[in-house]
Amino acid sequence: MTVGIDVLTGTGRRPGAPNPSRTGRWRDTPLAVRLVVTVAVLVFAYGGVVHVVQLLMPQFGPQLALPGWLTFYFASLTLWDPLAALLLAARRVEGLAVGCAVLVTDAAANWYANYVLDPALGVTPGRIGQAVISALAVALVALTPWLTPWFTRSASRAVEHPTRVTADLSSPAPQP
Repeated sequence: MTVGIDVLTGTGRRPGAPNPSRTGRWRDTPLAVRLVVTVAVLVFAYGGVVHVVQLLMPQFGPQLALPGWLTFYFASLTLWDPLAALLLAARRVEGLAVGCAVLVTDAAANWYANYVLDPALGVTPGRIGQAVISALAVALVALTPWLTPWFTRSASRAVEHPTRVTADLSSPAPQP
C-alpha cells in the first residue's frame, strides 16, 4: 500500500502499476518524463515558428549578412524543428536523436553567427538567444540517457504483451 503521491508517476499508485484512467502511448510513462518531453516538444514547436517567421519576414531575422551555408541551415530548421517535435510527441526514439542534433547544431550555428560574424561587443539579444539554445542542448543531451528507456520497447514490456512476437537472434535457426 502506498501513501501520498509518487513524484515520478504523479499518482498514489506503486511505480509500474497500470493507470486505467490514462490511455494512449504515454499511459505507462512517469509524470517527470512526460513533463520533460512536453517542454521539449514546445521548444521545438516554438523554434519552428520562429524560423518560419524569420524566413517569411526578413525584418525579424538576423540583422547580419550570413554566408549562404548558414542561411540554408537556419532555413532548414523550418523542417527539422517540427520534425523533432512530432517524433518526440509520438514517443519515437528517433525524436531524441533528431532533437539533440538540432539543438547542438543550432547552438553551434548561433555561436558562429553571434561571436564570429557579429562585430558587436558585450551582450546582445542574439548572444542571449545563443546561450538559451546552448542550455537547452546541454539539458536534452544530458537527459537523453534517462529518457531513452521510455521511448524504446524493453524486454519487460514484451512480457506484458504476450501476443507480441519477438525473435531471439542469438540462437541458431531451427533446421527443417
